[in-house]
Amino acid sequence: MTALHDPRGSSTGVDDAALVELRTEVREFLRDEIDRGAFAPDVDSWMTGFDPAFSRRLGERGWLGMTTPTEYGGRGRTPVERFVITEELLAHGAPVAAHWIADRQMAPGILANGTEEQKRRYLPGIASGSIYFAIGMSEPDAGSDLASVRTRARDTGDTWTITGTKVWTTGAHVSHAMVLLARTDGTPEDRQQGLSQILVDLSHPDIEVRPLRSIDGQAHFNEVVFHDAVVDKSALLGRRGNGWQQVMSELAFERSGPERYLSTLPLLRAWTDHLRETGATAEQRRTLGTLTAQAWALRRMSLQVAAELSAGGKPDVLAAMVKDLGSIFEGDLVDAVRAASGIVARRSGGTSLERLLGQSVLHTPAFTLRGGTNEILRGIVARGMGIR
Repeated sequence: MTALHDPRGSSTGVDDAALVELRTEVREFLRDEIDRGAFAPDVDSWMTGFDPAFSRRLGERGWLGMTTPTEYGGRGRTPVERFVITEELLAHGAPVAAHWIADRQMAPGILANGTEEQKRRYLPGIASGSIYFAIGMSEPDAGSDLASVRTRARDTGDTWTITGTKVWTTGAHVSHAMVLLARTDGTPEDRQQGLSQILVDLSHPDIEVRPLRSIDGQAHFNEVVFHDAVVDKSALLGRRGNGWQQVMSELAFERSGPERYLSTLPLLRAWTDHLRETGATAEQRRTLGTLTAQAWALRRMSLQVAAELSAGGKPDVLAAMVKDLGSIFEGDLVDAVRAASGIVARRSGGTSLERLLGQSVLHTPAFTLRGGTNEILRGIVARGMGIR
């Protein structure tokens, strides 16, 4: 299936021919990787496909840290050029989980709010595919109420002493560092006020990482417990008390990318290949056409976010819309292929298509939860549109 990959480029301020050349280069690299057995396409690969060697190969090609300035080891390219690369990686089901969070939102977050020391310490490693990040936001018993943060970082002079628990922390067991949202001032009743971000190295002896197994038996989620962990005062990211505003800016990167509607595209591609080989009924062709049209519309929305980021904008509302609609589409795609194909989903054995369907079925429940539940996102959209 190639309908999602627009060779014509778009009106994003980037030369269309350059985008086509970049996309072609990435496709050739990925096809070679698949042909030589370096990886097999998987669904939801940006969450579960942890392969440090693959991440380093991307870094060597200059395909990480794309929007980071060259002085910090990046490439100084645009969000639209980065979009082209990430879209192809996801469409091919490449194992990108190791570097994903660091490259997606921590690089721009540190670039926007970090000290010079923090930029020099973390950004080159992110761009080379050798430093991985987790995000410490969600907490036990809080649900989607992110503002009810109870994890506390106490000011102890030259240090912060951190106590509390974060949960559903993707990749914490394999990450080098975490960006932690903690309360430095006030009480939980102060809500968004008094929150700060702190960069914490996860090798700390007083930080405990406990794996949480999901329905498919994997443990890419974690509970992270801070047992009075002491970190240097310089670990503060940005301004004290400005954590909520910084997190909201970073969420535009987290919620708007193509991973919000392409997690299950490898399944759709595999089914398309299957139909090409076996023939498709009229109903199957209608299903395929409908799914392709929906994905295309979501792609245009996501690409618009990338264009606005390139122009220096803050497309928070549009990003929330992309995440809401995209995560629903990912699940609908699984249901549609399952119903239209008549194929039995399998966790192991069988054909690649059966295995991809099995993976997709097990991962679907998380789609509308991660990155903010859809109900919360709709509230963000409503407020952004002035609806009370």
